[in-house]
Amino acid sequence: MRNYLKSVTALCLAAGGAHAGALDRTGQSVDVLFEDGRYVEFSFATISPNLSGTGSVLSNGIGSGDISPSYQQYGAAYKADINDRLSYAIILDQPFDASVDYPTGTGYFAAGSSAEYDSVALTGLLQYNLNNGVSVFGGLRLQSAEANATIQFNAPALGLNLDYSVDAQRDYGVGYVVGVAYEKPEIALRVSLTYNSEISHENDTSETLTSPLPLTRTSVTEFETPQSVNLAFQTGIAPNTLLFGGIRWVDWSDFALTPSLYQQVTTGSLLSYREDVFTYTLGLGRKLNDTWSVAATLGYEETQNNLFTNLGPSDGQRSIGLAAIYSQGNMKITTGIRYVRIGDTITVAGAAAPAARFENNDAVAIGVKIGYTF
Repeated sequence: MRNYLKSVTALCLAAGGAHAGALDRTGQSVDVLFEDGRYVEFSFATISPNLSGTGSVLSNGIGSGDISPSYQQYGAAYKADINDRLSYAIILDQPFDASVDYPTGTGYFAAGSSAEYDSVALTGLLQYNLNNGVSVFGGLRLQSAEANATIQFNAPALGLNLDYSVDAQRDYGVGYVVGVAYEKPEIALRVSLTYNSEISHENDTSETLTSPLPLTRTSVTEFETPQSVNLAFQTGIAPNTLLFGGIRWVDWSDFALTPSLYQQVTTGSLLSYREDVFTYTLGLGRKLNDTWSVAATLGYEETQNNLFTNLGPSDGQRSIGLAAIYSQGNMKITTGIRYVRIGDTITVAGAAAPAARFENNDAVAIGVKIGYTF
């Protein structure tokens, strides 16, 4: 029963990390380490956000249109035992990602602006099981990251006329993961604490400025994807019933993507955040029979009430998720759906604040994960 019930925690992965704090997408879970024997899994999620705002100072009352296109996420993981005490896992995911595309022809001050940030990570972990249910684990993470953007801010009456593009080519960096866990199988209890280090990148960057004056520049843009800490737990609370959840802290206040020409012209960052982000999750799972289990989760991120850039206009969230897990033989299939209410925010452009208000936005994520033990 313990092994069957613990699969309900897969909901968080199966339904994706739709609009978690800042660029966070997967939560960097290490749950695959706790699968029994040799195990492999593949996951897919599609996320459909609805994100729009209304111009304030720069384009009074004009709507931006939906600026956040649908996107997909893929992941895979493999875990195997070396002996009674040692095991290892390999995890492939897309930990940080963003895509913004302002429709043209709306009259909105940022119409035609777009941006993409993409990362892919390959993590190798080794776990050592001590006595009395305690285990320690750690490893290395190889991560690639690239970004591009086109910024078109047009509000001549207020002296804002910016036509700029940037391409930061893919770069690779290495970080590390360390953690500790405690398990008590007879009550399906597990508590794990995981630290993910920051990863430094140095991206070869090409920038082009058309307005207010023509300039081009090639340089190296240095930034770090943030360090984070995950506290995850699960425990049986009644026969065939599992309570699970976690807290994730991400050091977003130290993140800033600042190409040199953009900083020179605007005195700001292309994308940055003023506060760290805490994400809270609580869920309940129930085994219905030998084939089916179900689960429900609630998620919460506090609203920070800060000004945000126009490439990342969301502040906090509340979410609810549902999942069903089908198990047959050595295979289990988890399907999940998650609804996210995206927090309202105010954006800034240059000296103009508020540039726009983003309110009443949401997202829906649907995911599938297939796992096989052999």
